[in-house]
Amino acid sequence: MSFTIEPLAALPELRVITPRAFPDERGEFYESWHADKLARLGFAETFVQDNHSASARGVLRGLHYQLPPAAQGKLVRAVVGEVFDVAVDVRRSSPTLGRWASRRLSAANREMLWIPPGFAHGFYVPGEAAVVVYKCTAAYSAEHDRTLLWSDPELGIDWPLSGGKPTVSDKDARGSRLRAAELFP
Repeated sequence: MSFTIEPLAALPELRVITPRAFPDERGEFYESWHADKLARLGFAETFVQDNHSASARGVLRGLHYQLPPAAQGKLVRAVVGEVFDVAVDVRRSSPTLGRWASRRLSAANREMLWIPPGFAHGFYVPGEAAVVVYKCTAAYSAEHDRTLLWSDPELGIDWPLSGGKPTVSDKDARGSRLRAAELFP
């Protein structure tokens, strides 16, 4: 098969999708997305928007999510460098509300992380630089966009920070703590 799909143990709704690579003396080839092949493995999402994010060492982006009716699922991958990718359950009715899971995504491992609607998402760049590309199941909606505070002690995310505080946007620095955030139903 051209892909493998495995759930993350900490939050099984999250899935790691890995394409099969075909290396040779020229480099390598792989399909990063193939709707029919992935549907045969039980992954049949429809995407409407692709995003491309380039970040320098020490940048932390997130934790972002959108509320219904504009809730987004994201299929995230690093195409240059490496990121420490994090998803946090923000579903009010979930027994795992506030739990987080992480995965190191890199150009070298080619892994993609599926983050379904109902999870906040962010990443940190521990190396020189990273480029992250992700597919979204809904378009960006400023009206429905929310941000959790990346450093909320209630979440207790163990970010692998190097060199002190990360570089964050003003929006991300003002994110809501989990107990004050507007959550999924």
